[in-house]
Amino acid sequence: MIDYNKYLNKTIREIPMSPIEKISIMAAQTKDCILLGVGEPDFRTPWRIREAGIQALEKGKTWYSPGLGLLPLKQAICDYQKRRFKLDYKPEEVMVTVGGSEGIDMMFRVMLEEGDEVILPTPCYVSYDPIAKLCGANVVEVELKQEDNFRLTPQALKAAITPKTKILVLPFPGNPTGAIMEEADLLAIADVIKDTDIFVMTDEIYAELTYGEYHHVSFASIPGMKERTVVINGFSKAYAMTGWRLGYAMGPKPIIDAMSKLHQVAVICAPTTSQYAAVVAMNECDEEIDTMRRSYDMRRRFLINELNSIGIPCYNAQGAFYVFADISCTGMSSEEFCVNLLQQNHVAVIPGNAFGKAGEGFVRISYSYSLDHLMEATKRMAEFMENLRRKA
Repeated sequence: MIDYNKYLNKTIREIPMSPIEKISIMAAQTKDCILLGVGEPDFRTPWRIREAGIQALEKGKTWYSPGLGLLPLKQAICDYQKRRFKLDYKPEEVMVTVGGSEGIDMMFRVMLEEGDEVILPTPCYVSYDPIAKLCGANVVEVELKQEDNFRLTPQALKAAITPKTKILVLPFPGNPTGAIMEEADLLAIADVIKDTDIFVMTDEIYAELTYGEYHHVSFASIPGMKERTVVINGFSKAYAMTGWRLGYAMGPKPIIDAMSKLHQVAVICAPTTSQYAAVVAMNECDEEIDTMRRSYDMRRRFLINELNSIGIPCYNAQGAFYVFADISCTGMSSEEFCVNLLQQNHVAVIPGNAFGKAGEGFVRISYSYSLDHLMEATKRMAEFMENLRRKA
C-alpha cells in the first residue's frame, strides 16, 4: 500500500484542515440548520450582467481572451476605479484573474523568495497564510485588537518589521472582522513604510461594502504608495458574482507583467463569458451596488443590535458583511461554542480561530443572508444563551 504522505509536498502536508470545513460538514448533516457561515451574497447577479453573459454565449464569444484580459474590461476597470475610488490606472497596469484569489496567489509567487517575511494582520481571510508559506516565506502575524476596532496600528506594524520583511498585507474592509481603515489610519501606515523596501498587497474585495458615513479609501491612493502597492479586487461580493470566478489585480507594470507570465502558464486566461458580463457590471451597475449595500447595512444594524441584546458582545463592524462576535463570556473556545450552537439549536457560525490565533474567543457571523433568515437565527441563538445562563 502506497504511503502518499511520503510523496506530497511537505508544506501542503503541514497545512491543517480549516475549522470552517468541520463546521460546514456538520451543518450539511444537521436537519433544519440555519447557515450563517458562508461569505456569499444571497442576491442574484443583477439581470443586466447576466444578460450580457447570455448574449456573449449566444454570439459564440467562447474563445480564449487575451491573457491579461479583454481590453474593454480592463478599460472599464480603470474607469470604475477612478470614478468610485479616485485611483488612476492604465489598462497595461491591470490583469484580469480567475477570482480575486488568483491575484493573491500570483502576487505572492512573483514577489516572494525563500526566507522572506510577510506581515499578516490577523484575524484575516484564510488564504494568505498558506499561499505565503507555499512560496517559502515566513508569516509574521500582527494581532488586531477589538479595542482598536480591529484596525492595524502603526505601532504594531513597526514592531513586526525586520530586515526580511518583503510584503505587508492590508486586508480591509476585513474578513472576518468587518473592520475598516480610514484615510488617517492609512496615512499612519504609509509613514511607517515610506523609507523601507516593503511592498503592500491590499485586498479590496469588500471595498464597495462599507457603511454609515465611511467611504473606502484605497492604500494605493495615499501619496507615494501606488508604486509599491498591488490592489486585489473582484466581482464576487459587490456584484453578487461569486460563481462567475472573476477578479483583477492592479499595480506597477513590472509586477503585473511578472504576474502575467505565471498567469499564462497556470490558467491562460479568465473565463471569457464572465469578462463580457463584467464590462456591463463595471460600466452600468453602480445603482445595483448601492441597492445591495443598503440592504446589507439594514441587516448589519439588526444583527449587531440583536447579538448585543442577547448577551453576545459585538463591536460596530463597518465593512464587508460579517460581524465578529465576542463569545468569551461563555467560557467556551470558539470551536466549542460553534459545535454546541450547531448541535443544540441548529445554527452554524464560524469559529474565530479559523482566521488565526488572534480570532480565538470570537465567532464570525455573516449577514449576507435574508432578514428573515437572520431573525430566526438570532432567536435560536437567544435560546442557546438563555440555556447557558440557566446551567451556570
